[in-house]
Amino acid sequence: MVTLDFRTLTVPVGIVRILEVILTCISFSLVASVGHKTEPFLTWCMFTWCFCFCITILILILEFTSLNNKLPISWDDFTTAFAMLATLMVLAASVIYPVSFSCPTCSKSIGATVTSCLAFILYAIEVGLTRAKPGEISGFLSSVPGLLKVLEAFVACIIFICIGNYNYARFPGLQWCVAVYSICFIFALIVILFTIGRLLSLFPGPFNKILIGCNVLAVLMYATAVVVWPLYSFKNYSRPNICSQVVACQWNKLVVVSFMTCFNLVAYIVDTVYSFKMVFFVSTT
Repeated sequence: MVTLDFRTLTVPVGIVRILEVILTCISFSLVASVGHKTEPFLTWCMFTWCFCFCITILILILEFTSLNNKLPISWDDFTTAFAMLATLMVLAASVIYPVSFSCPTCSKSIGATVTSCLAFILYAIEVGLTRAKPGEISGFLSSVPGLLKVLEAFVACIIFICIGNYNYARFPGLQWCVAVYSICFIFALIVILFTIGRLLSLFPGPFNKILIGCNVLAVLMYATAVVVWPLYSFKNYSRPNICSQVVACQWNKLVVVSFMTCFNLVAYIVDTVYSFKMVFFVSTT
């Protein structure tokens, strides 16, 4: 039997989600009305706004009807992970769209950029409202290491998108880097899915210890990729003149891969330190 819970719409996180639905809807509606040519980056932006709109309204409906309690998943982990993912996706869309498709006289594009930026702020607020507070018992994805896992997986996706059709097979070093990105991404994805599906007990050992071990390995692997990727990807490859006019040229994408590799290395270092602190210090006090 469905039980309507009006309180879910009046609590702070419920109000924030309602505003997110409105703003993401306005963003993709304004962009759709402009009639841009179909391009990969525009498709990404439209997908981001539509995806966040649909999942957010689904969360509102499930909580309003109390059906979320009947789902065989960790609901708190799911909503927190989605809020973090939506924050990152909308942030990327809020940067990519105005840089690639807006102009000083494009009122609809400017409006879509503003509403997208506001939606990003709201999703960031939702992360703050739903994440676990110090001393609070909650799911893994509601903790800082859990949120970092979502961040690491998202950054890896950006790296894969930027690599695209680039011929990384010409150097074994670049193949190693792609293997690093892939292995670390797969592990982060497994952790996220297993946490949401309440399957962490299937890990062959204490989850926290396995997590720390894999994080240390990821730090070492990414440390090599930080050096190897720019060393080989820019070997005998100077910046073409067209890249000053075309944002999405291959050379610029390789720069993004280099930057994101450094960013993910820092994320894995923070993740490792925080996880080590939680296991070996918090658990012994």
